[in-house]
Amino acid sequence: MNEEFIYYLWTYQLVKHNQKTTDGEKIKIISPGVRNSDSGPDFFNAMIEIGDTRWAGNVEIHVNSSDWFKHNHQNNPAYNNIILHVVFNDDKPVRRQNAELIPTLELKNEFNTSIFENYQAFINSKNSIPCHNLIHNIKHFDRLSWFDSLMAERLEKKSDYILHLLDSSKNNLLQVFYQQMARSFGYTTNADAMELLASSVTLNLLSKHSDNINQIEALLFGQSGLLSNNHKDKYPTDLKLEYNFLRTKYDLVTMDGSLWKFMRMRPASFPTIRISQLANIIYNSSGLLSKILESDKLQDVKSLLATSASPYWDNHYQFNKIVPGKRKKLGLSSINIILINTIIPFLFVYGKSKNDDNLQNKALSWLGQIKPESNTITREFKSMGITAENAMQTQAMIQLKNNYCAKKRCLSCRFGHILLNRG
Repeated sequence: MNEEFIYYLWTYQLVKHNQKTTDGEKIKIISPGVRNSDSGPDFFNAMIEIGDTRWAGNVEIHVNSSDWFKHNHQNNPAYNNIILHVVFNDDKPVRRQNAELIPTLELKNEFNTSIFENYQAFINSKNSIPCHNLIHNIKHFDRLSWFDSLMAERLEKKSDYILHLLDSSKNNLLQVFYQQMARSFGYTTNADAMELLASSVTLNLLSKHSDNINQIEALLFGQSGLLSNNHKDKYPTDLKLEYNFLRTKYDLVTMDGSLWKFMRMRPASFPTIRISQLANIIYNSSGLLSKILESDKLQDVKSLLATSASPYWDNHYQFNKIVPGKRKKLGLSSINIILINTIIPFLFVYGKSKNDDNLQNKALSWLGQIKPESNTITREFKSMGITAENAMQTQAMIQLKNNYCAKKRCLSCRFGHILLNRG
């Protein structure tokens, strides 16, 4: 038994009716209160009838009533307004500092034990998704309802991160947008390195050379550290010469080139290709964020992002290593990743900051128009019969797996709640 399970029983009132305190007084739970995630009593603003008296106040929960003393509550005035002590096992009376006995509700034999058995089965499961063998039983409506909540939760989490970056940058919206877009270009493997690159070569600096793609690439490739070695091809040699001049002019400090990862990646996703594609978006799409905010159609935004690496990369994936020719366009799946991870969260945050419901709704609408992502998480759910119709639902799956399943938070999951109470 643990406190989380007792919190769960109390929140959903999954206890037998006609309860009594340990000293025999009848209890009627009018409201269990609101869970407190900070220090202090576990539930605030509960409303309970004990005997003939209605009480409003806080509720404290423990496995054993003696835990009150282990947690040193007897010396904390904040616990004097506890109106009910809810425990699994009442092994010691508890009093307020004025010596009044605090009413205690013991739950040891007052709930359906199959719920706890189901919970234990989830906690002890070796599957990465604890309800792996049961999740297909979730009804379609319940699935969509929880997915909507999970998607909103994930979007809010991304929004909070963007707001943190804006606060750290003194609300430099364009720079933060550029850094996060660069991060999306790096995928998971090179995301940190791409964000570091974008912070070392600011958008303000690049805008001074917005009419010259060679200088933009020289700054990005030079700062990345990927030009540090000697090169035989004219393209990287010219970029290095240009960068050396610009580095002195702007007093730049070059990144460590070893930060970039090439191993176990598709060549089309090599950082060399992604940096050139990013440079071409910056060169071809002046005022990109403003254009996105003004766009009504998702397809128009996709067109803004439909770029290619510079011609040198048509027959290269790395400097000085020629390969069969192929234009290195930014593919639709890559564009969708940028939309999902950067553009849509930014659109949502901007709309939220301006109290513009239209922008927020547009962000949600665009997410619903993007095809479902295919990754290890979405494929795992698909193997269990849970398929996604769009990126909104795959984002919900990612939130579910990372923030609930991986942490065994079954008691906080709507699917978990349904399955724990089956039968």
